[in-house]
Formats: sequence, C-alpha cells, structure tokens
Amino acid sequence: MLRIAKTGLFGLVAIAMAVVAIILARGAIEAPPAADPAPLIARAADFDVTIKRDEWGVPHVYGRRDADVAFGIGYAHSEDDFATIQDVLIATRGQLAAVKGERAAVSDYLVNLMGIWQTIEANYESGLTPEVRAVIEAYADGVNYYAALHPGKVIAGTLPVTGKDIAAGFMFKAPFFYGLDKTLIAVFEGRIGKSEGLSKEGVDAFLPAARALHVGSNAVAVSPARSADGATRLLVNSHQPFTGPVAWYEAVLHSDEGWHVAGGFFPGSPFMLHGHNAHLGWANTVNEPDLVDIYRLTLNPDNDNQYMLDGEWRDFDKSIATIRVDLWGPFWWTVEREVLRSEHGPVLRTPNGAFALRFAGLGEFRQVEQYFALDKARNLAEWIEAMKMQALPSINYVYADKQGNIAYVYNAQFPDRPEGPDWAEVLPGDDSSLIWKSYVPFDLVPKLYNPNSGFVFNANNTPFRATAANDNLKPADFPIRMGIQTDMTNRAMRIEETYGADRSITRDAFHAYKYDLAYSENSRMAEIITELLALNPEGDADVAGAQDILRNWDRRTDVANRGAALAVRTAEPVISAEIRRETPPVLADQFKETISQLKMTFGRLDPEWGEVNRFRRGEVDMPVDGGPDIVRAIYGFPDQDGTLTARGGDTLIMFVEWDRAGNLRSESIHPFGSATLDASSPHYADQSPLFAGMKTKPVRFTQEELEPHVKESYRPGER
Repeated sequence: MLRIAKTGLFGLVAIAMAVVAIILARGAIEAPPAADPAPLIARAADFDVTIKRDEWGVPHVYGRRDADVAFGIGYAHSEDDFATIQDVLIATRGQLAAVKGERAAVSDYLVNLMGIWQTIEANYESGLTPEVRAVIEAYADGVNYYAALHPGKVIAGTLPVTGKDIAAGFMFKAPFFYGLDKTLIAVFEGRIGKSEGLSKEGVDAFLPAARALHVGSNAVAVSPARSADGATRLLVNSHQPFTGPVAWYEAVLHSDEGWHVAGGFFPGSPFMLHGHNAHLGWANTVNEPDLVDIYRLTLNPDNDNQYMLDGEWRDFDKSIATIRVDLWGPFWWTVEREVLRSEHGPVLRTPNGAFALRFAGLGEFRQVEQYFALDKARNLAEWIEAMKMQALPSINYVYADKQGNIAYVYNAQFPDRPEGPDWAEVLPGDDSSLIWKSYVPFDLVPKLYNPNSGFVFNANNTPFRATAANDNLKPADFPIRMGIQTDMTNRAMRIEETYGADRSITRDAFHAYKYDLAYSENSRMAEIITELLALNPEGDADVAGAQDILRNWDRRTDVANRGAALAVRTAEPVISAEIRRETPPVLADQFKETISQLKMTFGRLDPEWGEVNRFRRGEVDMPVDGGPDIVRAIYGFPDQDGTLTARGGDTLIMFVEWDRAGNLRSESIHPFGSATLDASSPHYADQSPLFAGMKTKPVRFTQEELEPHVKESYRPGER
C-alpha cells in the first residue's frame, strides 16, 4: 500500500516529469467510449443467486455454484461501495492519474515497473485453475451488472471489468503490505541500508491518501487447554483505515459447492480474506520481514542502457510507460517514463545511481488460488496444504478450528539467499550469484502448532514472542539472512500481560482482554513518561502541573481518564517519528506545545480523554476509549476544534468460538455499517454506537440462524 503523501514519492513524480517529455493536451480530449451495457446485463441470466440482508444490512449470499455466489458478492459489495471498487480497478490498470491527478502517477508507474499486466497476460489462462477463473470472472460479472444498471456512477472506460482485473489487483497490492513502498521511498531518498532502517509506519493504501494512516492488527487463538469451558476461541482484529481500498466489508457466503464463509472482504476481492467457515478460522496481522534486496548497478559509461553482470555488459529490458495525468476539465498531462528491468528485477534510475530491486511477490500471480483454497479448507491439514502454496508474499496467520487446534504462521515468501553477504545492505549488482531464484520452503517458515501453553498471538511483533516463553520459537533456529523482525509493540506486551497471564480464560475474559486500554510498563510510552517527569520545569507552573498529572496517570485510555490526553498528545508524534526513522520533535518542546493546545482548547491540562478522543460518523459523535498502539486501537486525526476524530485502528472485529462439541458461535462488529458510502442508508452508521461502546452483534452464519432476521431478500437487479 503506497504512502503517496510521502515526500519521497512526490520526488518520484518530479523525477518522472523532469526526465521525460511532458505534453499539455490542447483543447478537449475525447473521453473513452462508454461500454455497451446490453451484454453486461445479459450475463446476469447465467447466475442463480439470492442476496439476503439481515437487520444490520450485512449481505448473506446464497447460490448453487461457487460462481453464483461470487457474482452475488460482486453485486452486493457494489451496491454498498461501488466507487471504491471502481477506484481499485482503475489503479490496478495503471490508469488512476487520469482520474485522480498527479499524486496517483506513482501508483500508475509502479503497475508498469512491477510488470503486473505482462505477468497476468502471460499466465492467466495457463497458471490459474478453471475453478478459480470461473469465480473471479463471475465476481467481475457481478460488478459489471451493477455498473450497467447504474451508468451514472461509472467512469468512462472502466467497463467491462474482467477476471484478469481481479487477479491483477491481488498481485499489485500484496507486496505493499510488507512495505515495498517504503523501500522505493528509501531508494529515491538515499536511505538505503540497515543503518537507516525501514519502518512499518504509515502503510495506508495503494491509492493516494492525503495523510498516512496507521495500520496494524491483533490476533489471538486459545485452545481448550487454556479455556475455562474447554472451548476454542479466535480473535480476528485487524487495524485498517475505516474507509478506502483496504477497509473491511463484512459478508457471509453460502454455496452448495462448499464455499461457506463469514468475515472480511476488501473492495475488489471475491474471497473472504480473514474470518471463518464452519470448521476453522484465521486472523491476519501485518508482518515486515526483510523481503526486498537492493543491488547497485554499474552502468556502461558509453551506453547507459547497459549494466555490468559477471564481467559482461547486459542490455536492460526497456519499455515505456505512458501515464495520463488529470489536470482540470478537459486537460491532462501525458507522461512517458522509461521502465527498466535487469536480471535482478525492476530498475530505478536515481540521482544516486541505478538500483535494481528483487522482492517477494515479484512475478507472483496465484494469490487468488491460495485465498480460495484457504476459504474452502475443512481441517488443519487442508489449511496447511493451502498455506504451502506460498503465493502470499507476507502476512501473519493465527489459526483455530473446531477440533481444538491452534496455530501461528509468520508467513512470507522468504528469499532463499546464499550465505555470506549482509543482505540488509546494498548489494553489488555485477555478481549473478547474489540473484536468488527461489523461496525458503514452507516447512522452514517460522510457525507454531498447538503449543503446550494453549495460546498463540501476534500484534505486529516479532514471531519469537508468540506464546508462553517456554514454547516460543528460538531466534538461533532461523538464519539472520531470513530477515525476521525482532521488534515488540505495546499491544503485544499487553496481550502477554492479559491473555498470557490467565491460564483459564472465560468467554467474558477473552472479550475483555481484547478491549484492554493500557500501556505496558515496558512500553515506549512508559519510557517517555519517565523522561518527561525527569525534565526540569524551570519555574514553569504549567509544566510542573502537567508533570503532576503524568506522575499520577495509570497509563490507561478510558474515556473518563484525565491523564491520557496529555500523555498521548505529547508522546504520539515522538513515537511515530521514531518508527518512521525520522528526526522526532524535541520531547520538551512537544510537551510544552501539548500543554498550550490543551489549555487553549479545553481550558485545562487534564480534560477527560473522551472529550478529546471522538468517534464521528454521520450524526454519531461519541467519546471513544483506546488510543495509538492500544489493544483497543484507535488512531485519531486532529480537528479544528482541538479534538481527535478516529480514522483508523480497530475495524472489523470478530470473536469466533467452537465449544467442546464443535458448535460454532460467532460475533462481530464493524465501525460503521454495511453502507460504507451511502450517507442516506440506515446502515451508514448503525453499528457505530455498538463499536464505540466496545460491543458486538451476532454473526448469522447458518440459514436457520439468519431466517428470523432477514429484512431483505432479492436477486441482483431486483432490489
């Protein structure tokens, strides 16, 4: 997901425009022709599907075939968020700048640089199974059908959507979850090598964003050995932006061919990405192993279209990316930017030299195959077989099932790097022996199955702290060249201090620990408070008073708390800058600035946290517990009135449980509701009060559970 708002990526746009010819279109430019809606509407007759919406507007899609269900979820999601799905499709095609303007030019360039469409065109028919192609093509047909019935919402040139668009979307987005965008920024800004480091801060979305949004996630699984009642429990708790291309959409799918899942979907995805089926479930969290290698190339001084490899000059594989950039009205820029590839992979020319990149996910197009296999897995063995496909470049998995099994996989396509070089540094590009050809096999990927402790977790932290100390993986068992992260988050520490300290976890406790509101005494927040208390107030009564507030603060973020505002507003800019490896503000200066802001806005240094920390959606304006890197994660942006409005953090939350007999119980909550864009819908913010109040609603997984709660039942196009 691209941090388009970062200076380095604006620099990429500037370099692109400085290096290549730029032509200002003269006069009006003809818009792409509109697609004929008739064949798109006619395709709907090929599918037999019913959409049933419950009292929360959640779509439950029923069909005889998997393809019927895929058509239905494509249509239902379009009803609720067609604009975002459309943006995702346009971005995947490398055409977003023609709609969104200059900031989107980087996204378009990367589609070309990563060879997305060359790979899809070469492998779609031969590399994907007919079953998966049928599903993604049916999903595309569902989107097309909605669009054809609502032509006023369609940007010219978008239709028809194809199965190739869906496969390409998965291929394009996947590497950005582990931070490929940050490596690109680092290359252009000269921040390359382990001495500078690369952070996981601000992985927002692969569409342009005005401001970076925090993402993370929590996931916990508890086996019967650690449950008070012998149940198996799973927490699905992703942290994403509340809206946009990687915001969660909840749905339940039920095909007579065995595709029966409930959970979260992204715009453009027919597959449940995490959640559960009748037999098992999993939660994902972002991980960031070192999956990118950078090579400094030696260019031929007589021909800069050649590079040195093994003592010989090699020609770059060169093409031209033509990027159309919207200006205003009928005008746009046309940018032509060279796209270079070497034996290593994509190549970037920069003022610091030419660099080639080799990264996990390069040329990988089978993500749709793996997600479909995961959705249909019926037991641990089948789920592991799906994981062994290794089509997903990264992402942690925390697993649980009705048989009482739990598991944790620090999943990634780890490059099978030879021993010797320091792979965290820039590598010489003239030695082909340093160009790795394959990935570490799944059997050697860090993972835990059924540890004696009876629980596993991840909160974007090191895999070496994923369960009780005696059961944890050992760093010595994994070579440094795998690039496995070693960091901890406050959320991970608090999970250890809550779930990890309770040897007989009840259902109520399992829920309560998820809504933990504290910073650990070992957290960076606690360190900053200690530093603030050590400052000399130098006779400043406000500083001395603020220190007294922090001295008595319990490190909690409940809405009634009178220390959280001062602590969080002071520490968050410092911690965020440290994570990004930027120069943080001087702590004493930030402390005084926060004191001034609180006095000016609230008339006191210790307003209740709920006065400051707000959840807003439509007519909903409520105080909300939690904060940055809290297990109850809430990330707010400052508003003009001095408050914070939550924009990301906890999103779709699910509590999944199988009792001793294997009976399923599932609860969920979404921060807004099913109608993610329609402010006139009753489901625009109907879940928001429950979400802000840290409550859930039942998931109506079976037809018997759903029927008493059906508020609408219709075939696509008949609503």
